[in-house]
Amino acid sequence: MAHDILFTPVQVGDLTLSNRVLMAPLTRARTPDTIPGPLQETYYGQRAGAGLIISEATNISPTAVGYVYTPGIWTDAQEAGWKGVVEAVHAKGGQIAMQLWHVGRVSHTSVQPNNQAPLAPSALRGEGAQAFIEFEDGSSGREPASTPRAIETDEIPALIDEYRQAAVRAKRAGFDMVEVHAANAYLLQQFMATGSNQRTDQYGGSIENRARLPLEVVDAVSEVFGPGRVGIRLSPFIEIFGLTDEQPEEMAFYMAEEVNRRGIAYLHINEPDWAGDDIHLTDEFRQAMRDRFSRGALFFCGHYTAERADDTITRGIADAAVFGRPFIANPDLPERFRREASLTEPDPETFYGGAEKGYTDYPFLIE
Repeated sequence: MAHDILFTPVQVGDLTLSNRVLMAPLTRARTPDTIPGPLQETYYGQRAGAGLIISEATNISPTAVGYVYTPGIWTDAQEAGWKGVVEAVHAKGGQIAMQLWHVGRVSHTSVQPNNQAPLAPSALRGEGAQAFIEFEDGSSGREPASTPRAIETDEIPALIDEYRQAAVRAKRAGFDMVEVHAANAYLLQQFMATGSNQRTDQYGGSIENRARLPLEVVDAVSEVFGPGRVGIRLSPFIEIFGLTDEQPEEMAFYMAEEVNRRGIAYLHINEPDWAGDDIHLTDEFRQAMRDRFSRGALFFCGHYTAERADDTITRGIADAAVFGRPFIANPDLPERFRREASLTEPDPETFYGGAEKGYTDYPFLIE
């Protein structure tokens, strides 16, 4: 069997994963009414061979939305839709985490309730940030993000409660874990980064203050699931949607130490080269994160191959690797790695929007 280490079980918090080939959260924009249905049940069920599926980013509330056709978890109907997805994955022996998402300033007034301004740590528009909206003629496409308004200090407890209630619904829907999305220049990373956070209250200024909200969110969802079923995704050094940060390494180290102290199940690092950034994580940085996050499982994501994943895990730097685009086009990706089979290339034209084409019609090896 090729790459044996990828097919050994691994303990991740309260769960034992059957393999170390994990499926990344992948926005596919195929829920026009925000409610997962039979199409999503098929899609996720096809990929249940992953050691863990991390769901596509899921909006925690109406104000969290920045892209049309993305799913939510704030209504009974959404919860019921996700329950069907979870049952489809469990029926095939898989395990699945829900990624909890708030886009912050990467949004547009047209997708916000009552056409209001998006929420952000500070009223600073992300240069180059684009929302995905529906136009008056019914077509959809990208539009420059709107200028946000700074969330008031006394509004933050309600925001944290939206994460908590989303976790409550995810638990009722049967998810095995939740992942806090604090990466990719969305709301929680906007709070962590110096360029997007110019607050003067307890949520701005020092590293400890800028990290306060994401850690309070981790604490809130841990109250629902228990820390052994909670993960967090970070993307140190990433430079997208106008995000800039003068202290990315210091923040990453601080967050790793703090979530390690809380005993959460895993830390998931999205590497910056995923976004086309001319920045690459070093093994020294990865090892430093490993040293600081020693109690839980550490995952890395971004242009990993079976060979690179095998090497990183074998050297003890990571416990598992997370694969995105390869899982889009290869629903049986772990089995292909096991057999050293060729991989199907994904079609970028069908990444976002549409129906079955480019979503549930990719072939399996047995076909």
